[in-house]
Amino acid sequence: MKLSYKKLWVKLVEEDMKKTEFAKKAGISSASLAKLGKGANITTDLLLKICEYLKCDIGDIVEVVPDDTTDESKEPK
Repeated sequence: MKLSYKKLWVKLVEEDMKKTEFAKKAGISSASLAKLGKGANITTDLLLKICEYLKCDIGDIVEVVPDDTTDESKEPK
């Protein structure tokens, strides 16, 4: 399983806010913004900072999705 930040990007579009503008206003570094863009892991502190800025819950900006690759040994037979 991995995290997807697609909901965050949708929320920014709904707010008519560019990613760089969002990062600057929310106090997020360009490195953290790059991690979000790549779907990489980020800290819960950063998630909470984003939620505080957007006045939302974590579930409004993140969702858990299956990995792209499947482990055949874990599939039911």
